[in-house]
Amino acid sequence: MIEWSDEDLMIRDAVRDWIDAKVRPNLDALDAGELPPYDLIRDLYRTFGMDELARSSFAKRLERERSGAAAESEGAGGGGGDAAFSMLPIIELCKVAPGIVSAMGVSFGLAAGTIMKRGTPEQKERWGLDLLTMDKVGAWAITEPNSGSDAFGGMQATARKDGDDYVINGGKTFITNGPYADTIVFYCKLDDGRPPRDREILTFVLDAGMPGLEQSRPLRKMGLHSSPTGELFLSDVRAGADRLLPAGAGGGRESARQNFVTERAGVAAMSLGVIEECLRLSVDYARRRELWGQRIGDFQLIQLKLARMEVARINVRNLVFRHVEMSRAGRTPTLAEASAMKLYAAQAASEVAMEAVQLFGGNGYMSEYRVEQLARDAKSFQIYAGTDEIQVTHIARDLLGR
Repeated sequence: MIEWSDEDLMIRDAVRDWIDAKVRPNLDALDAGELPPYDLIRDLYRTFGMDELARSSFAKRLERERSGAAAESEGAGGGGGDAAFSMLPIIELCKVAPGIVSAMGVSFGLAAGTIMKRGTPEQKERWGLDLLTMDKVGAWAITEPNSGSDAFGGMQATARKDGDDYVINGGKTFITNGPYADTIVFYCKLDDGRPPRDREILTFVLDAGMPGLEQSRPLRKMGLHSSPTGELFLSDVRAGADRLLPAGAGGGRESARQNFVTERAGVAAMSLGVIEECLRLSVDYARRRELWGQRIGDFQLIQLKLARMEVARINVRNLVFRHVEMSRAGRTPTLAEASAMKLYAAQAASEVAMEAVQLFGGNGYMSEYRVEQLARDAKSFQIYAGTDEIQVTHIARDLLGR
């Protein structure tokens, strides 16, 4: 794949029109954290029929599973489809408000995705469909204050068996959608007396308002303000066995790793959106801004910045195209491949955005010129879904055969 198809471009243009009509007029409120993104996401789903597609795919999947047929593996809803259809809205939204993609991706891709991959038919019907249609907001809770990137080894949240139920205690932080989530996929360790690092990872589905479950207000952040982030506090939250997702092959650890692959590959598309928008804004500014009677685009130092941005755009676009082709061939990236995609793309997006700020000079530091917001948002890509350092570890371990 070397170019978007005509059909792809039609989708792209339709999404752009929707963004111009619905997102750009609300950008200041989104970036100030005053407007949660969920009503906009629901409007996107309705406008492009994504909610009805999810309902149709969900019904077919449940029917197959209950009849004993194998479920489709592509996509959270099991509906398959061309990866380009999902990538293009991500790219276009990230040109304007990357946080919307983060909020949508966690609710649909991670929370719903985990339930649809691991849950029983009853659990999927109880929680999955509402998340797939964005009728409800989902959160995926794995990160803890003291664990950082050592999500499994440092995990301290526990579930203790008490009769037929489990009693859950612990806290989570940096949880996308945490303040507003209706449904929470919560990872913790079984408190069975073994050393903490040897304990089994369990995955529960919790509902907002359960006794003992507290959701914080949105945290203040450097960027990605259009994606609400919060903390979760659990004190003796009682969960029945019907809320425990089946372990499956590899248990909760493997469930989380599968989601890391999806999340990290998606960051490449998010990065491409930021890179393309920063390049577009920079080229336009270099053409218009004059210094000493000539446009700044005629100066070689400015041309060098633009050329490096274009190289980054081509490289990251090729990573996205490769991911689309892999999806069409029925192949999922390995964790190391997804980590390599994320590492390069996230660094490229952050570097391009900061270079755009530099190219704009003093204007680049002002919020009205937009590259300031994109630079703040892009930095999150190097931390979100695992830091750069964690990506290096996963890539190196794969190379070394560990």
